[in-house]
Amino acid sequence: MTPAAIAGVAESDLGEVAPGMTPVDLMAQASRRALEECGLEPGDVDGLFAATTQLPMATLNLGEYLGIAPRYSDSTQVGGSSFIAHLQHAQAAIAAGLCDVALIAYGSTQRSVGRSSASVQEISPWEAPYRPMLPVSGYALAASRHFHEFGTTREQLAEVAVAARAWAALNPKAWSRDPLTLDDVLASPLVCDPLSVRDCCLVTDGGAAAVVTTAERAASLRTAPVRILGAGEAQSHRHISSMPDLTTTCAVESGRRAFDAAGLKPEDVDVAELYDAFTITPVVFLEDLGFCAKGEGGAFVEGGRIAPGGDFPLNTNGGGLSYCHPGMYGLLLVVEAVRQLRGECGERQVDGCEVALVHGNGGVFSSQCAALLGGPATG
Repeated sequence: MTPAAIAGVAESDLGEVAPGMTPVDLMAQASRRALEECGLEPGDVDGLFAATTQLPMATLNLGEYLGIAPRYSDSTQVGGSSFIAHLQHAQAAIAAGLCDVALIAYGSTQRSVGRSSASVQEISPWEAPYRPMLPVSGYALAASRHFHEFGTTREQLAEVAVAARAWAALNPKAWSRDPLTLDDVLASPLVCDPLSVRDCCLVTDGGAAAVVTTAERAASLRTAPVRILGAGEAQSHRHISSMPDLTTTCAVESGRRAFDAAGLKPEDVDVAELYDAFTITPVVFLEDLGFCAKGEGGAFVEGGRIAPGGDFPLNTNGGGLSYCHPGMYGLLLVVEAVRQLRGECGERQVDGCEVALVHGNGGVFSSQCAALLGGPATG
């Protein structure tokens, strides 16, 4: 396959955006910033990839807004994992000659308009009698099962939130930067047992964009290219009542496919950006992606291991728990990974970062997409 690389990335305005801003405003804002970063213009783009809960035909909105009439488009919508899937789809489209410059974009105003207005609630008729508060009820169910099977504790989940906040304190763009302790997390109000409000992601506005092209063309542009070394997708269910196993996700498959495509192993990863809509999610993904055995995720994150100064840098922008979570967060994982690989992260920069893993999650542990990205030394 023709090698592909990420040439530009950018965030839109984040947090709570100006009144009147729309999802497509944020997609376009981030897109222009990403294109400018690498020295391209909208007229150079011939492939559009986008998804958002607020725009059923997101690529049409984005193309109209930016004046782009792509010869290839992809609106794959698998929740927060969509954009890692888009990376793989863009890589394949470029290799097949369907486009030369792919623009991937996302935008959401869920904080400004309210989550109920930003996302359609799709409750299974089989689950409806139990009146689940989705998505948190599904993740709380998985967390409870993980506690029961493996002895995982609320304190271990709290370690994930505390580490995320410590990374966010080093990120000027993070929404929540105040100090957070284990006691703070444990004392915060329960949302859905065993998950408290500090176990749950932020609700922010925001967007992001990434520009993908051939590795050869990316090398001629303004910024250092980041290679897509390998990617993998998998899906297992739509509703939590159909999840084959509450403590094991299809990240087992997506991760294996990504590592096989890249010819790498978990021990080759220098920084991991894993979807953290809730504190239980990175714990499960660390297991399913092969960084530890099943059931050992809670122990893995103990003792500040995933915090700044620990030996396993995880979610170095502060994650969805403390940096930003505009509904479908996956593209912002890519932005942070690219910046880490370029050495642009200032106080939170991971020394010697050459290989990054980004892993997106969609639905309620339903869709899992992983990608290995490489810095200049992997070219």
